Amino acid sequence: MNKNQISLTPEQQEILDGKKGEVQAKVMQTLITYGALFGAKSMEKVTGTYNHLVTSFGLKALTPVYDLMDTLINAGAVSGQKFSADPRPLDKNVPSSFLQNIVFKHFMYSQQENYEKQLQKLGLMDEDAFTCTCYLPEVGNVPKMGDVLSWSESSAVVYANSVLGARCNRNSGIIDLMGSVVGYVPKFGLLTDEGRKATWKIEVRTSEKPEAQLLGSCIGMKVMEDVPYITGLNRFFDSLNDDAKSYLKDFGAATASNGAVGLYHVEGLTPEAVTYGESLLKKGYRTFVITDETLRQTYENYPIVWKNKDAKPKLCFMGCPHMTLHQLVDWTHRVDKALKEAGNRQVCIPTVFTASPSVIKAFRQLPESSMLESTGVVLSYICPLMYMNNPLSGKMPVITSSNKLRTYTTSRYYTDDEILMQITRGGKDA
Repeated sequence: MNKNQISLTPEQQEILDGKKGEVQAKVMQTLITYGALFGAKSMEKVTGTYNHLVTSFGLKALTPVYDLMDTLINAGAVSGQKFSADPRPLDKNVPSSFLQNIVFKHFMYSQQENYEKQLQKLGLMDEDAFTCTCYLPEVGNVPKMGDVLSWSESSAVVYANSVLGARCNRNSGIIDLMGSVVGYVPKFGLLTDEGRKATWKIEVRTSEKPEAQLLGSCIGMKVMEDVPYITGLNRFFDSLNDDAKSYLKDFGAATASNGAVGLYHVEGLTPEAVTYGESLLKKGYRTFVITDETLRQTYENYPIVWKNKDAKPKLCFMGCPHMTLHQLVDWTHRVDKALKEAGNRQVCIPTVFTASPSVIKAFRQLPESSMLESTGVVLSYICPLMYMNNPLSGKMPVITSSNKLRTYTTSRYYTDDEILMQITRGGKDA
């Protein structure tokens, strides 16, 4: 037993005692202190094949992070697993002004190149393992059901927990790496059977399949960090196929960013709900019914933070989180068809579809690749959020169907159908 009252195995105690070096001892002590804050009584072995880090951007202000990384590297305390990381913040193919480029390269992300070299020394999976959708098969970081992870990135954590049935808490940056360095994480919250039970039953009673990002936003704002058990949604899906997984990716990201959801269960669809059903509901759970009217009110209550609410959009971002291969193919056909119906050759608003480098590589092998290029849509691996988080981009009237991007930036949310109308016809009501 240590001073934080967390029980340790002999191997864990040896790490804490410095048998693997002073740096690893400090990392273990940090994790123990972190766990004690949340009531952890023991440490759990990390079993996932790969880790995932949220800090992927070389911000000039992150000097303490770079110093810590050097300390770990010099001590040989590198990650016990290879890892992926969140998307890169820069891509020369994404529309930007001369002034924006100066701000991006020389002020905001001036350490990007050096930081990526540090990540490679620490255990980056490969030079292009930068994406928020690391769990897609094209990327290769796909945890198995029951795997214990040391991930961060809210949209990745909620997907791993919910759709894949892995176990991971909503960790912060650096804590994610530390768990991988020593191979253990504190056991509390979503790592426990009790912590994975639902305190909310959400009844979806809409007339048609709800917009994923809108439904996720509605639920996230209601339950906050609690675990919801969702009924009535599985009627819109035949199985947990590519369509369902793409939907749940976007849905989960909205629950995690508009609230703080780290795990949800969908009746008849997600693995734990299929296995355990309503026994996942805790005694005394609360119920929330979602109708068409509920979603309408949620949408209409979103604040519009543009200085000129009637401004013509200058940019459209799709893919926060990064799009799946299934979504890229589907959206390519949707845009192509809508442009032809409108009598237009290319999109009327500069539009960027974002996806992981691995998904983009797979997409380039498909006939839809040249089709999308002909529409004028830019395909990029960039992080839209990192592009938007500065005063210059913040002043731009940018539209998106991502509730995550809407929440963290000045971007304006529209439904998928409204986005399609805007980019192919030049206006919401065109």
